[in-house]
Amino acid sequence: MDVTSLPDLPDDAEPYHEFLRRDSLSVGRYRLPAGGVDPQEPHTEDEVYYVVSGRASIVVADEVSPVEPGDVIFVEREVDHRFVDIEEDLEVLVFFAPAEGSLGE
Repeated sequence: MDVTSLPDLPDDAEPYHEFLRRDSLSVGRYRLPAGGVDPQEPHTEDEVYYVVSGRASIVVADEVSPVEPGDVIFVEREVDHRFVDIEEDLEVLVFFAPAEGSLGE
């Protein structure tokens, strides 16, 4: 069993910090500042985002939806997506299945 306390994660400058990795799953924290730009590209794995704090919108393919704490978003592999209109510092948990990068680029 692995137990991770989010407040105990390093407060590093990198926006993404992976803290759990298995062959079938990886989990990380992704943070973007208010007014920031989300540079991510489509991934080769399915993703689930859980919004911990902040407010923004997410664009998935051609759909736009506002997100706030407690929201869960599913994004299929290879689908273009990013957070936009980041109104408040955004912190999300990102779940990749299988683990990020395991299916290749």
